Amino acid sequence: MAEKKIFTAGDMSPKSRSDCFVTLEIKESGGLEINLKSKVKSLYGESIIKLSKEVLTFFNINNAKLDITDTGALDFTIAARIEAAVKQAVKTDKDFLLDILEENKYSTEKEQFRFSRLYLPGNSPKMMLNAGIHKPNGIILDLEDSVAPAKKHEARFLVRNALRSIDFYGAERMVRINQLPAGLEDIKYVAPHYVNLILIPKCETAEQIKQVDAEIEKQRKIHGFTYPIYYMPILESALGVENAFRIATASENIVAMAIGLEDFTADIGVKRTKEGKESLFARMRMVNACKAAGIQPIDSVFSDVGDEEGLRATVKESKMLGFEGIGCIHPRQIAPIHESFAPDNSEIEKAEKILKAFKEAEKKGLGVISIGSKMIDPPVVKRAEKIVNLALELGILSKKQSDKTE
Repeated sequence: MAEKKIFTAGDMSPKSRSDCFVTLEIKESGGLEINLKSKVKSLYGESIIKLSKEVLTFFNINNAKLDITDTGALDFTIAARIEAAVKQAVKTDKDFLLDILEENKYSTEKEQFRFSRLYLPGNSPKMMLNAGIHKPNGIILDLEDSVAPAKKHEARFLVRNALRSIDFYGAERMVRINQLPAGLEDIKYVAPHYVNLILIPKCETAEQIKQVDAEIEKQRKIHGFTYPIYYMPILESALGVENAFRIATASENIVAMAIGLEDFTADIGVKRTKEGKESLFARMRMVNACKAAGIQPIDSVFSDVGDEEGLRATVKESKMLGFEGIGCIHPRQIAPIHESFAPDNSEIEKAEKILKAFKEAEKKGLGVISIGSKMIDPPVVKRAEKIVNLALELGILSKKQSDKTE
């Protein structure tokens, strides 16, 4: 008698929310048997079973037993979990893709503000659903440290589906891949689905960036997408810091570079402190490399979620050192980060003067813009617009005040 082979995916822990756990057994006959356990079975049972059958038949599985324990999962999660189980059971190159939201087909800009980036575990759909309403500049669907090794394969399907199905309200849609070479496999799952930016952890050499470039170009040829995909390498070792400028200039797709201080301090054999003296050299070296390369330097996460005063002090210091953003691990950190990185009055006044001069030059049909003896080029005007728009968004500048520049 042949041994039964059972394939599983999803979360079956007591604290599971907005997720499901699936168990798949392939059979030789008997058709499809789908057993659903869910508190919302009376409302959504039929649609869940219908979707489950669609996924199985898409992969030509016509005889199987599928058990689903549902804790409020949406379609993108259910489909991801079933597909992850299926691809353990059978070898196939097919992908079951739900329709992508039209509002998710957006690209981001190379020089946009990246004050905050909110990390979300790539295998936890409940944290993804409402992340956009907190208005971070970027949302990171993490496939690296926050995902257990045994769950990384199925997390790829969930992150891919989330990129297609979740409205992140205009936040830059980021994915932190795994450390290379495993991260190259991650790229296959996210590049064709309108990811805006890829974070490359534990980056130590320019060659690693070139490997990412090559894989994305390979995916472009396979899938035919043309939108830009930007990179944010993360320096987390002494070697990475030493190679900061080479890494920063390894590809035109790099728009920012971050430093990860937990791993960096471990690598040099010291304890990370709030004062940060042990990492000051590394942070400044990275900032200098970023400025020389014309990209944004991004500081490490502030891990004490309950210490808002400490967070504000850290962001103030980061801004003073030249950083242009910082990572966060909880939505409550977003507002203090934005407020602390917000442009000050002198920056706003300068931006308004630039926009006023630009509009006056436009009215006169002039191709050259200047303020006093200084010439103003288009990138400077674009940045001035962003500063004013950010000041408006944060309530620092009112619409009435802004209209005076017109």
